[in-house]
Amino acid sequence: MYRRLSMILFPIMTLAFIGTAIWGYQENQEKNTMLIKAENQYQRAFHDLSYHVEQLQTELGKTMAANSTSNDYYRRSLTNVWRITSQAQNEINQLPLTLLPFNKTEEFLSNIANFTYRTAVRDLTKKPMTPEEQKTLQTLYDHANEINGELQQVQGKVLSENLRWMDVETALATQEKQMDNTIVDGFMTVDKKVSEYEELDWGPSMASTFQKRSYNSLPGMEINAEEAKQKAAQFLQLPDGTSELEVAENGAGTEFSSFSVKGKNPYSGEDMQLDVSKKGGHIIYYMSSRNVGERNVDLKGAQDAAAEFLSAHGYDSMLPVNYDEYSNTASFTFARKEGEIVVYPEKVVVKVALDNAEVTGLQAGDYIYEHKSRSFPKPAISVEEARKDVNPSLKVESVNQAWIKNDLDDEVLCYEFIGKMNDSSYKIYISAETGLEEKVEAFKEVQEGA
Repeated sequence: MYRRLSMILFPIMTLAFIGTAIWGYQENQEKNTMLIKAENQYQRAFHDLSYHVEQLQTELGKTMAANSTSNDYYRRSLTNVWRITSQAQNEINQLPLTLLPFNKTEEFLSNIANFTYRTAVRDLTKKPMTPEEQKTLQTLYDHANEINGELQQVQGKVLSENLRWMDVETALATQEKQMDNTIVDGFMTVDKKVSEYEELDWGPSMASTFQKRSYNSLPGMEINAEEAKQKAAQFLQLPDGTSELEVAENGAGTEFSSFSVKGKNPYSGEDMQLDVSKKGGHIIYYMSSRNVGERNVDLKGAQDAAAEFLSAHGYDSMLPVNYDEYSNTASFTFARKEGEIVVYPEKVVVKVALDNAEVTGLQAGDYIYEHKSRSFPKPAISVEEARKDVNPSLKVESVNQAWIKNDLDDEVLCYEFIGKMNDSSYKIYISAETGLEEKVEAFKEVQEGA
């Protein structure tokens, strides 16, 4: 009898063992493939960053050599600096530097981008570069030269020693006091040098950009870790309070100090994370990680769920203004409406799963920074006068008053003309004060039954 059983079970166990081995091998291969793909993406972003910082230095030198009274070429050269700097910022965002203090370098690049863009768009024949701005360009060139040299050293070590960015992720994730990693050390050196640069005279056109966003500027009192957990539990409406939540402080001692609160969704069991500002205890963002199933909810239903979620969490008078859809998930942008005016700086993004209309994410940084009492001016021109400056090919469907930030980051009251052209939807913003076209945006609007 035992012999017969063994004759039957042995081949079955053998097949099961072989199957398990094959499955394990395939899982390992897939994991290795993902790691290689991530490493390749990091390497590409890093080498592109090194290249663009070198280009930035070259282009700043060409700008300085040009005649600032030659309006067209000088403008093109400044625009190139702005474009290259924006590319460098994008590449920094692709690197695993979240836990690394690199904010001074990012801020420096952001200031270069803003300075060159604002200078390029103004009429240089009427408002030429001042001596102070010329001096600022020279200083930017010197700083770019130094940053370029440091990054070239890091790049040289990465190539010669075959260094991996995945090791950087590991080193940062462990958050050990002594992180022995060449790439980490190199980037920390760059940021330290940038932090030691003297404050530059960026000129009057840049004054508004230095109203820095920092968590310290938010309203309310400072909270501690336990209070952050309570804020998170209240936001998540957890039935058992804070018992299952873990909290960690980010950026301790800096103006960007916040708490990351992690836990499990009591209903789905999926991981959740929130960022809560230390000043005021404001929810900066929320994310629930889960696999989204097949689509069962239409966009209108998902948008209604997003609006209901915002109302339940104290975001009043919010108007849906745009959406995006991908992988059975929809992200809806809402802006606050005050009276008849849509206040676009005060916006939030809500992410909704289209399998069951569950809200899986909230990005509220813009709203908590921009939410404040505003005094709106009366329009200096009528809707009819503003309509004359709208492209006649646009089939206007509706008109609103809107408070927006234009390309120079100035807040202006506009008439918002919403319409269609070439089967696409657009919003045209005409200044209610000057009649000038301030901005044009493409957008998507949820239709009934979509």
